[in-house]
Amino acid sequence: MHDIKTIRENPEAFDTAMARRGLSGISAAVLAIDTARRGAIARAEAALTERNAASKLVGAAKASGDEAEFERLRALVGEKKAEIAALEDEAKAKDAELRDMLMGLPNLPFGEVPDGADEDDNVELHTWGTPQKLDFNAKEHFDIPAVLGNMDFEVAAKLSGSRFVVMSGAVARVHRALAQFMLDTHIDKHDLTETNVPVLVREEMMYGTGQLPKFGEDSYKTTDGWWLIPTAEVPLTNLVNGDVIDAASLPRRHVAHTLCFRSEAGSAGRDTSGMLRQHQFEKVEMVSISHPDQSLAEHERMTKCAEAILEALGLAYRTVILCTGDLGFGMRKTHDIEVWLPGQNAYREISSISVAGDFQARRMNARFKPEGGGKPEFLHTLNGSGLAVGRCLIAVLENGQNADGSVTLPAVLHPYLGGKTTITPEGQLA
Repeated sequence: MHDIKTIRENPEAFDTAMARRGLSGISAAVLAIDTARRGAIARAEAALTERNAASKLVGAAKASGDEAEFERLRALVGEKKAEIAALEDEAKAKDAELRDMLMGLPNLPFGEVPDGADEDDNVELHTWGTPQKLDFNAKEHFDIPAVLGNMDFEVAAKLSGSRFVVMSGAVARVHRALAQFMLDTHIDKHDLTETNVPVLVREEMMYGTGQLPKFGEDSYKTTDGWWLIPTAEVPLTNLVNGDVIDAASLPRRHVAHTLCFRSEAGSAGRDTSGMLRQHQFEKVEMVSISHPDQSLAEHERMTKCAEAILEALGLAYRTVILCTGDLGFGMRKTHDIEVWLPGQNAYREISSISVAGDFQARRMNARFKPEGGGKPEFLHTLNGSGLAVGRCLIAVLENGQNADGSVTLPAVLHPYLGGKTTITPEGQLA
């Protein structure tokens, strides 16, 4: 959420930044509501002063026997009381209108974020590894013989509908091994704190990280008001909701492995084959709670943490910076990491690492106490996949596929698989 004081002080700069998001004339609409709200508050305060002055004179008029003045003053007190109540209601309504408007406005991109309309305008920062060029026709993950008996979309559709999968045997075990490998790496090598969080959260937590009110249709809500998390970003970031923490405790770095749930609203017809885009999936999510002065450095660090997972698995990838037209609603800057998939002959997103600045912290009222003393300041928050487990499984299967239908597995996974190194064409670990 945006600071109304900043918009008041420099509406031109706010409009310039919003124009990069494709929105124009926003400050005028915001400030019109703010002016009406402040005007109602000022009139209520003036009416209160008049009521208090009249109240003081009521007793004196009664004591002097001036019945006409007494009745006039008593009527005036009553009128002012009603006027104050009406003005307070007006101010409260305008305050809610202003909050709703600010809640619906996207974050402001950092200056280094490139301008652009959509993903075609994202800018490549660097690549790692050589995209796998197989000497046979590469198959997509769901068509690899080693996978066929262990990844069932028809049974999943019977259980739950489209965009679900039932994994079993070797594929299920490799999927689990990937998640464990990611967690161990982030904890032991990257100094993140393992955190186990609920996957059902209160509605205000979804507001805190920006999924609500604008993107409610993208998530699932239970009949008793809880929301299924679209990513562990929601509970992890909200760990500091409403808190004032010590600056000395920053940065706070968390990692969690959770189920995630997304309705995929608006993605009809996209990635319908296989398990690339599912309603239920697993992610290992990283969240950092940072001092404002450290957040950009923390963003680079988190990007390297995610990249290190792919490098350890030997998977070629590229990292891009998202342009303004592809930037997420609540983010100021995002790096997307895209892994090479031979079956699609393309790079596909496997992680987004983003810095939100104080945007989420304002929504959550999450602050820190400066070490030198002074007024509490808003924290900066960051989040990123480290990594999406299912998509990483796809990459491992497609990059490791062999002409005989088997899959060679990355060496770093062998200890998690009891020393097994491959999935045979018949779907067995060997």
